[in-house]
Parts: sequence; C-alpha cells; structure tokens
Amino acid sequence: MSVTTRMSHRERLLAVLGGERPDRIPFVDRLEMWHRVRVMNGTLPERYEGMSLLDVHRDVGMGQQAWVRPHGFRLVGVEVKATFNGEPHYHEYEPVVRHYPGLRDIVPIDRAGITRFELITPVGTIVGEHQTLQETVDNGEDPYMREHLLKDEADFAVAHWILDRHEYVPLFDEFREVDEALGGDGFAVCFLQQTPFQQVLLEYLGELGTFYLTYDDPARLRTLLDHIDERLVETLGHLAGLDTPYAEFADNLTGAMTNPKLFREYYVPYSQRYAEILHGQGKRMGSHTDGDLKPLLGVLPESGLDVCESFSPVPLSGTTFDEVWDAWGGRDWPIVWGAIPSPLLEEHTTQAELEAYVNHILERIGDSRIILGVSDMVMGHNDIERVRWIAERIEAHELG
Repeated sequence: MSVTTRMSHRERLLAVLGGERPDRIPFVDRLEMWHRVRVMNGTLPERYEGMSLLDVHRDVGMGQQAWVRPHGFRLVGVEVKATFNGEPHYHEYEPVVRHYPGLRDIVPIDRAGITRFELITPVGTIVGEHQTLQETVDNGEDPYMREHLLKDEADFAVAHWILDRHEYVPLFDEFREVDEALGGDGFAVCFLQQTPFQQVLLEYLGELGTFYLTYDDPARLRTLLDHIDERLVETLGHLAGLDTPYAEFADNLTGAMTNPKLFREYYVPYSQRYAEILHGQGKRMGSHTDGDLKPLLGVLPESGLDVCESFSPVPLSGTTFDEVWDAWGGRDWPIVWGAIPSPLLEEHTTQAELEAYVNHILERIGDSRIILGVSDMVMGHNDIERVRWIAERIEAHELG
C-alpha cells in the first residue's frame, strides 16, 4: 500500500511558477501586519503567545510570503538628514539604504508623525516628507509620502547627480537566510524597487507632478525615466548571482493612475526589457499589482509580466475576480496571485458570504494555475480563524 506525500506550500508555489500542476492550489501570503498589530495592541490570541510569525503561519495553514530586498544602494557623496516631528532623527553620510528614492528605511512606523528628510549633495539638496497617521500605526500600514522629491529644475539636476553615483550593495546572504528559514512553509520574494514610471509617479514627483510633466515637458520626463532605467538594468544584471526563481517589482500598479495610454508608452517598453533580463537568468517576473486592474486587463499581458501578485478584487478595487479570470484565466501568463479580498475576513461579512466566494473561485479555476492569497494581506482587524477556514477549504479541494 503506497502512501501519497502531499506537496509543501513552497513546492506548490514553485510548481505553478514553473508551469507545472501542483497537487493542491498554493495558498501563500502575508500575516506580518496582522501579527504586528495584534502584538502592539495586546490582542494576539492566547494560542499564539510566544509563537514566531512562521509558527503562526504553520498553525493557520497558510504558507508565508516574505518580502526581502536582496540589495541596498550606497548613496555616494550624499549626506542624509532627517527629523521626526521637528526633532533630529537620523544623520548619516553615504548611507546604505534599501528603499530609494523614498527612503522608507528611516521612517518610524510605530508612532504617528512627520518624517522630513534631506539628501544633501555638492550640487544641491532635495527634500521629501512622509506622514504616519495614528490610524496608519494602529492598522500596521506604511506611511504616506506627502512631499515628493522633485519640485523644480534644480531638483532634477540633484536627482540625476545621485543616480550617476549610487552604488549597488548585494545583500544576498540575508535573502538566503530568510528563504532557508522558511523551508517548505513559505517563500522569500526577491522584492525590487519600482520600475521607472512608478518611481516617478509614487516618489520622485507624485501624481499631479507626473501628469503635468507628461504634457509640459515630456522630454524631461523621458530623460529621467531612461536614467532610472539605466541604473535598474544594472541592478537586474547583478541578480544573476542570486539563485531564486522569482523577482517582483514593488510597483503598486493600478489602472486608475497608470492608465492604458501611459502604461503602453511609459511602462511596457521598460518592463519588456526587464522580463528579457530576468527570464535570461531563469527567473519569473512579477509586480505588486494591488490596485484596480480593470483598465489594464487588455494591455497588461503586453508587459512581459509573469505574475500579478496581490490582485485585489471588489470591494478593494473596481475589478471582480470573474473579470480577471475571463481575461486571463486558463492562459499561461500572467499568473494571478491573491484574489481573496481581506474584507471577507471582517465581522461585517458573514461566514456564508466568505464560503460562497471561495467556493466560486475554486469552481471557476478548475485545473488552471493560480496562487491564492488574501489581498493585499491579512489586516490587523481580520479574523484569523477565517484564514484557517480558507486554508482547510483549499487543502480539501483536489485538482482533477
């Protein structure tokens, strides 16, 4: 009598990325926000007291997705100063940072306030601000960048000066340590900075600044995009030394901001080049696409993306699961990762509504490849027992 061994969470995910069929649909996502908020406000269930985050994942039955930056950047010739609520907070010359240009490394996330930072160079200074609201702290969310870096022509010159000089710093050993510690219970995502247009939109200029520049001075916009692209291509080249099957851009992509016209003009050509580089290294390429994808359903496959991670359907966006599945389901690429919106884990949603939603997804998927997860992630106020129910339901669902 033979005993069938079930795949681990990691093996299932790797099978999907590799174009193969797993024994069960992978269910892999993030509990760190839920865990951090519950620890912070003293509402962690008693059964999880003293457990590591990975142990909580094991107990619940959901594989752990861990975002890990595999490198940093040394800001050569740059002095960085920051204040928090007007008081000195950070000061270093030529720091190594993981998040550039937004410098989220130095922003406190455990208390409300404003972090104002300066990047001081021999050719001038650029300034940005992040704001952390008390609601943001309570929910474990990221701070909001309320002042972007580039306001005038002199700021552009400083940004180009820094881009010319910043140095790549590999942190591969740290990535490998995280990935090895997860074992079969999870997967470390090689999490990269945003692609050029998303960097400009979200950190360098902001929404209004970017849209004005597309009309007022498209040549200046293209020069900045191409410079960011040049350095990003170098960064991707270094990743040949990291043995991982998947790399993902932190793009926070949404069709409400990067509309189809902008997407085709300023996203697709760059993304196709990055796909060629990463595919040449044996890696699949993904993007954090947690916004409204409805405007992009017809054009997104042109980008070369293999994975749309953290797809966030209604009510988190204006796109239903069925709309995405009608557009992409059953095709080889892109793979949907996510698809279960976190509001289904809230008290105002009944258990019956959750069960009907998950059962509908499983019925529609059939044998097609997908990675299920809670999008954008499991929130601090979500019911962890509903995550357990989803995990058990997926485990009971046999692929034909």
